[in-house]
Amino acid sequence: MDRVTHLAICWRIERRDGVAIGLTDHDRDLEIDGMAYRAAPGMTPSAIVRGDGLDPATMDAKGSLSSAAITERDLIAGRWDGARVAIFAVDRVARGDAVPLGEGTIGAVELGGEAFTAELRGAAAALDRPATEATSPDCRAALGDRRCRVAMAGRRRFARVTAASDEMLTLDRAEPVADAYGGGLLRWFGGANSGFESAVTASSGSTVTLRSLPPFAVEAGALIEVSEGCDKTLATCAGRFGNAVNFRGEPYLPGIDLLTRYPGG
Repeated sequence: MDRVTHLAICWRIERRDGVAIGLTDHDRDLEIDGMAYRAAPGMTPSAIVRGDGLDPATMDAKGSLSSAAITERDLIAGRWDGARVAIFAVDRVARGDAVPLGEGTIGAVELGGEAFTAELRGAAAALDRPATEATSPDCRAALGDRRCRVAMAGRRRFARVTAASDEMLTLDRAEPVADAYGGGLLRWFGGANSGFESAVTASSGSTVTLRSLPPFAVEAGALIEVSEGCDKTLATCAGRFGNAVNFRGEPYLPGIDLLTRYPGG
């Protein structure tokens, strides 16, 4: 007599904004390590292939849009882009140790009818990039990261949107210095855009100009967090932040733009 298989495939998906959900192909909800995995029988992975090479490994995940956790509106808006996914198998009866099947991040997403297909990029995909950085006159670090080392405490501020006109937002508080938020980042904590990030191109007084509009309409009164930015030049790094020792660029290295780098060149 054949034994009945009690294996269930589970998915743990964590978005970039910190929201995490659990799904399983079982017909009943499961609770594993304190996290609820909702029944989603429509979620199916493609064949999982493991190898010992360095070629980037990818797989596809298919699912229906019937779940309230993953909606067509959010997929189109990009809310799930770059989300971390861990797939494992577990015995739904014995509940022993989980068997890892794959892990990666969500890449390309395709919609069709009432279903979606998401590409999962494995850890080896991170190797598919240049091994060294190219030289540049501008700084290659991001303001406040481990290479820049500028303390961001006090350089991030909460505010509320009082008005919006195309890419320009008016906030209820003014910037600390001229163009403080230019090149910075704006995070949405309220309204339909909650969880998204928008790049800031310039700021003046209590207004900020975004590089592009957020996915959904901006609501007055929405809570946002705006972080100071940097124009990546040595003059700003030394003068405004006093951080020239950590400047990650080569402003005095001759390059192909040497004749056009200075006025009158």
